[in-house]
Amino acid sequence: MSRFKFHVKKGDNVEVISGNFRGSSGKVLEVLPRKQQVLVEGVRIIKKHLRKSQDNPQGKIAEREGPIHISNVKLVETDKKPDKKTKTKPKKEAEKKAA
Repeated sequence: MSRFKFHVKKGDNVEVISGNFRGSSGKVLEVLPRKQQVLVEGVRIIKKHLRKSQDNPQGKIAEREGPIHISNVKLVETDKKPDKKTKTKPKKEAEKKAA
């Protein structure tokens, strides 16, 4: 039972750093951990030929994203979420006023 840990996850913005699609960027749609691949929105569009069926009476050529190896993408830093600020209760001031 091995779990894979990667530097990107679904919803992250990434940039392709090597391969035929170098320089293109997009959002991660899906991570395929067994194959160590990711699907990136708008990158490596492939055409899939669909045969005739009830859904497609004429047949169809569908376009969808193809997988890219996870080592060929890097995470693009977006605006960092601000750190949560915790409010501290002023205990010392309350004690001074009471005394």
